[in-house]
This record gives sequence, C-alpha cells and structure tokens, in this order.
Amino acid sequence: MLRCKNLLSKPPKRKRERKRKNSKAAVPRKQNFVSKKLEPPLPLIVEEEVEEEEKEEEEGFRLRTSALLHCHGVQPLGNLYFNSSSRNSRDTGLGNLQILTDELVLEILGFLSGTDLGGLSTVSKSFYVFCNHEPLWRNLVLETYNGAFWFNGSWKSSFVGAYKPSFAVSNIGSSVLKVRDFYSDYLFQSWLCANLEMKPQWLERDNIQRRRGISVDEFILGFEEPNKPVLLEGCMVNWAALQKWDRDYLVEMCGDVPFSVGPVEMKLADYFRYSDQAREERPLYLFDPKFAEKIERLGSDYEVPAYFNEDLFSVLGNERPDYRWIIIGPAGSGSSFHIDPNSTSAWNAVIKGSKKWVLFPPDVVPPGVHPSPDGAEVACPVSIIEWFMNFYNATKKWEKKPIECVCKAGEVIFVPNGWWHLVINLEDSIAITQNFVSRRNLLNVLDFLKRPNANTLVSGTRDRVNLYEKFRNAIEASFPGTIGQLVLKSEEKKAQQKKLSFWESVTDSKAGSFKFSF
Repeated sequence: MLRCKNLLSKPPKRKRERKRKNSKAAVPRKQNFVSKKLEPPLPLIVEEEVEEEEKEEEEGFRLRTSALLHCHGVQPLGNLYFNSSSRNSRDTGLGNLQILTDELVLEILGFLSGTDLGGLSTVSKSFYVFCNHEPLWRNLVLETYNGAFWFNGSWKSSFVGAYKPSFAVSNIGSSVLKVRDFYSDYLFQSWLCANLEMKPQWLERDNIQRRRGISVDEFILGFEEPNKPVLLEGCMVNWAALQKWDRDYLVEMCGDVPFSVGPVEMKLADYFRYSDQAREERPLYLFDPKFAEKIERLGSDYEVPAYFNEDLFSVLGNERPDYRWIIIGPAGSGSSFHIDPNSTSAWNAVIKGSKKWVLFPPDVVPPGVHPSPDGAEVACPVSIIEWFMNFYNATKKWEKKPIECVCKAGEVIFVPNGWWHLVINLEDSIAITQNFVSRRNLLNVLDFLKRPNANTLVSGTRDRVNLYEKFRNAIEASFPGTIGQLVLKSEEKKAQQKKLSFWESVTDSKAGSFKFSF
C-alpha cells in the first residue's frame, strides 16, 4: 500500500479554476492553464509502506486500493531534496523552456494535435512526461470526437483507438516509460487527487437538521422562510425510480439516446463504460436538463415532493430556464463550490449511491473560493479533492462552520437560494435535482434577473436579456397582486427588525447602562 506524507502538513496549492458563479454544475471543459505567481511549493514525499497494518498518520492520505505509483515515475518536488544528485530531469529535458511553469508548458501543448503531441513526446524524457499528461488527451478526444468515442482505460488510448482503429491500443499501457528523477508538484498532485480516498475525517461532521414526516407548513416556517438547509427522509417512498433505476434498466430504457456529459453527449452504455474505468481528478459528470423530454418514462418515475410543489417559473411554459436534471457519476465526481442559477432554491434526491455535501450560507464565502466582483466568475481549486486537501481543515476553526452531511439513497436535501455548496459522490450515484421559485424567494429571483449584468449571470435560457420582464409580467397575469403583497410584507419585516424594543430604547448599548432624557 502507498502512503503520502506531507512534510509541511498539507500538499501544495495549485492554480484555481475559473467558472461561472451561477452555473448549476462544474462542467468539465478544456483546462485553461494560466501562468501566474503561486505560493511556494510545499514538498511531498511518497514512500512505500512496509507493514500493511502500520497506522496512518493524522495528516497522511490513503490511496485507493486500485492506485499504482505514477505511471511515468513523476515524484513530488519535496523528494528532490532527498536526491543526492539534486538533478531534476524535468528541467534538463525542457532545455531553455525550463523557466516556464508546468501550467504554461501544458497550456502551450494544448494547442497541438494528437500526432504532434506524439511526435514531441520522442524529443526528450521531459517532453515524454508532459505530452502524456492525460488531460491533454482528454481535451483532444472530446473536441475531436465529441461523444462518439470508445473509452479504453485512458484518454490517450481512447484517442489512438478512434484515430487509428486498426492499432492495438492494449499495447499502449504496457509500453509506458518510467522516467527517473522527474519532480513536479503540479503533475504529481493531479495524479494524487485522482487516486485519493476521502479521509474519514472529511466525512465525520454531520450537522444538518434531519426531518421525517413534517408538514408543508412546518417545512416553510422552519426551513424555507428562514432560508436554512434540511435533509428530508421518507419523501421518496412512492418513487418508481427508487426501485427500478439501476444501470440495466436505464441502459435498456434509454438505448441510443444521447445525454449531456460535460461538453459532449454520450449514450448511457458508453458513459458507464467510461465511468467504470476512469481514474482522473475531475471525472466527467452526466448532467442532463432534458432527460424527461428525451425519455418521458424517466419523468414519470418520480414525483416532486409536496414541500416543493410551488414552482412559479412554470408560468413561462416552454420559455422557462432549465430546472431539472438527471445526475449520474462515479465516485469522485461532483460539483465544486457554486451557487445555484438565477437565485433559485433547489432540492436534490439520491436514488442510488451517496453524496457528501458541504454548504456555506450566502454571507460566507468558502475558503479557497474567490468570486469576481460582479459575480460572473468564480476562481476555485482545480478539483474537489484538492479543496478538501488544502482548505477543509481550516473550516473547523471558523465561527460560522459549514453545514455538512452525507445524503444517501432515499433522502432529499433542500438547498436554499444563495447558499454556496460542494457535492462529491462517494460511490457510483444516480440522483434527480430540481430548481424552483416559490413565493418565499420570488423577490430574490426578480432582483437577480434585473441586475445590470444579468445577461452574463442568467443561465439555462436563450433569452437572458428579457427574462426579467417576461417572468414579472407572467406572474402578474397569473397571480395578480402577488408581487405587491410580497414587497409590502418584506418592507414590514425590515421595519420590524429595525424597530427598537422598550429595553433597547432606554439603555445605552455602548455603556451597557440606562440612559435618561430630560
């Protein structure tokens, strides 16, 4: 078994990924490697554990049982300090390009074709390692073949198999070269994040409120109006999906119908073949907003829990933004920190598997997450596992700790509008999620839709510019006077909060004593 030790208690931080703040999911796409000043790398050591029963250190990380040493022999930069020759073949093999960061080297290589990458990999051992970086080949496969590819254990093998079907792709894995004395924190951590198991400490905290059998009024008063998350049990017992939705059923039901998987579309059978073999830090995630239109039976296999029946966006009919998704992914897949689109609230029901949730209230930005001033983009760690490695422990000392839970099959989580949340699948998982607008968050949605930069923030619809007017007019036509009543109620609530009590009016808050006026 392998064990990763960190000499300075945590692994090095890498560049952050930028994405749209209000996107429903972290959609995998071509990595945009940006050269910018990073924090000094913190060295890691990888060593072989001699005794199987040796207790893992508190700060250690456990690899998946299927994980092997980095296939090209890449080691973390910290190991260089224990090399008597102090030679890094990464630098010697790059020549004058050694001054470039690993991210910039990979960004440049991202402009090359598959044949050019293959040719360049023969120039030196260093270029061999860089040119075999799996995300490069992933981008090539997805851009060149869209979803029409057969995953063969690695993205390079998949590209070669699609480019030259007569080639025996099984030989690629057996001909991998091991490069000695190659040290790179960036390349090593990419491999590390793809092969780490979730630490038990990351799963221990479960501080969400759980409810079973509460009434709709109790849900509204206790959770929706105060905008608090809750995990609901027992509200999926009548779902046909809970009993029927396994791989065989879905593949048979969906046949050759393609589903949205990141930037491409794939048949379910092809996606399951990929997810069974994939070992990468950001696995492709099936996240399809039109599943019920593609296969009507899927839409009738579940029903919206009574707590979420009010869905005011429905007044727009076919012009409403995307609002429901089927979600399928392997262990390690998920969504990095984001806020749900268009200021909506959401519910997420797990049908198979389990998911770890971490949620922060609207006024608390998660550590390691940096939204742009206009809210259009968010800079965050490259992968979910990287966030847990570098930032999760810091939340234990925060006064406002995140809400956390593991949501299992048959359970539904309510995600209030404006809450930051991260989700990672702990095993192969299938889920349904829907976003909705009720009277409790209608004013928030309208305010969001009329922002000056709404055309860059609104998502899930083609008409981003006119959505506010269309939605407001449709609400006024369907529910006359509702908006005015909600505005009045909101103003009264604000006034009540500002109104001083008798004791507040006769005490001096600074001095902590009574005050008298004559």
